[in-house]
Amino acid sequence: MSPKRGERAAPPPAGDEWDVRFANGEAAKGWEALGAQAPGNTRAAWQTMRTDPSPAARTERHHRLKGELAHGTHRGERMDRWQIEVTAGGRIWYLVDIERRTVWIDRASTSHPKATD
Repeated sequence: MSPKRGERAAPPPAGDEWDVRFANGEAAKGWEALGAQAPGNTRAAWQTMRTDPSPAARTERHHRLKGELAHGTHRGERMDRWQIEVTAGGRIWYLVDIERRTVWIDRASTSHPKATD
């Protein structure tokens, strides 16, 4: 997805940081909604994905998904899927592309995903 005039500019990763990108348009729209609802928490989630997307110390608010949701495919490659709980209902799901040091946000929403119920 190429940026358009008037859109925010994200800084490129520096040093050991990971690149954070949207896997699809729905994730980008959901990200905007999360940012409007909880800007501080969304910023903190972005920073976490940027610096430590698959932490050894998992928490209830940041962990790898389980079962069928534990993996996802992006551009034909299977990757681990993680979740960050941004608000009580808001979630970010993302895929970790270790080879490219890229985090692919494949779902962002202000509401709790029904797939995890």
